[in-house]
Amino acid sequence: MIGPPVIGWRFLLLGLVAGALAACGAPKPPPDKLVLTRAGFGELPGWAQDDPSAALPVLLKSCAVLLKGTDDQALGLAGQVGDWRAPCADAAQVTPGDQAAARAFFERDFVPFRAANNDKTEGLFTGYYEAELHGSLTHDDRFSVPLYRRPADLVSVDLGQFRPSLKGERIAGRVAGGKLVPYATRTQIEAGALAGKGLELAWVDNSVDAFFLAVQGSGRVILPDGQVMRVGYDGENGQPYVAIGRVLAQQGVPADQITMPFLRQWIADHGTDGTALMDKNPSYIFFRELKGDGPMGAQGVALTPGRSAAVDRSFVPLGLPFWIDTTDPVESSGRLQRLFVAQDVGGAIRGPVRADLFFGYGAEAANHAGLMKGRGSAWLMLPTAAAARQAPGV
Repeated sequence: MIGPPVIGWRFLLLGLVAGALAACGAPKPPPDKLVLTRAGFGELPGWAQDDPSAALPVLLKSCAVLLKGTDDQALGLAGQVGDWRAPCADAAQVTPGDQAAARAFFERDFVPFRAANNDKTEGLFTGYYEAELHGSLTHDDRFSVPLYRRPADLVSVDLGQFRPSLKGERIAGRVAGGKLVPYATRTQIEAGALAGKGLELAWVDNSVDAFFLAVQGSGRVILPDGQVMRVGYDGENGQPYVAIGRVLAQQGVPADQITMPFLRQWIADHGTDGTALMDKNPSYIFFRELKGDGPMGAQGVALTPGRSAAVDRSFVPLGLPFWIDTTDPVESSGRLQRLFVAQDVGGAIRGPVRADLFFGYGAEAANHAGLMKGRGSAWLMLPTAAAARQAPGV
């Protein structure tokens, strides 16, 4: 999922818990609701050990986007644009790499609030990365799997523009007979529904890599001459996203075994059944070539490994810094306690206490993202002016 509105369709191993509860006939949970509780920086687990100066350049990228608005422009939970002018100016004055000054800046200009979904403070934290594939600009026997550009007849609809109750909900399709109808599914597209229309952006050598590229939302295609083409999200077919990890869990595979490396191996080991598993997900992602630094997140800024994250922007505004404390099997301590900035979104990233953490590209990033499936807590950091307008007692 990288780029509006995804970095997107990242690796969802999850809904596994929700699926298990549903199978047991558990009561339907209440609708997601963000509840904030004011906190102090001393309450953030590991705050004194992190290097907040590493997050400052990331925040400044977001500031450049936020400050384009007028002072009275509303930013939801993040207040108004005017609330960000002083913090962004102060951030620019901090000497790069000065941990003490960066820590003092955040403690002066922001107020942390512990986030909860209704009464539940624990949420899910996964990881994503910039996939790396081998491909070509021309089709041949090796490079035979197309990555498609966005079709001209694809129509995306923000339902919130029509019904306030549907804010944050989107659908996509095509117009036929004056009506919006569903677009072709993944299976139909891979069977040739778009062939011959000149939509091929590139051709890659592995259908499984192409599948997981769509899950991640962006990637690097290594061309035969060694040049790198960066590709990123440019729309989706509007079909529902189905997490194939959940499908396997429903078939009896223990949920705690299901990681991205596990799924890749399962698909490789099961031949036509592996292909059929991927086909359980009818969602299909279209791509465009990305120029310059990247990958780009939904906020329109280049993402920073280990500091940028995708969130559900119906609860968490883009540009907002937030602290997480979660389990992480890759970290030697078994925990990841770090300051991130919300700069991306994902179609499968849903809920107030939910984030997908960006780890960069390459084998190490892929391994970290593939294994990341932690439960933990989050503290949203509001500019002091916006924090002062929170309801009493919050």
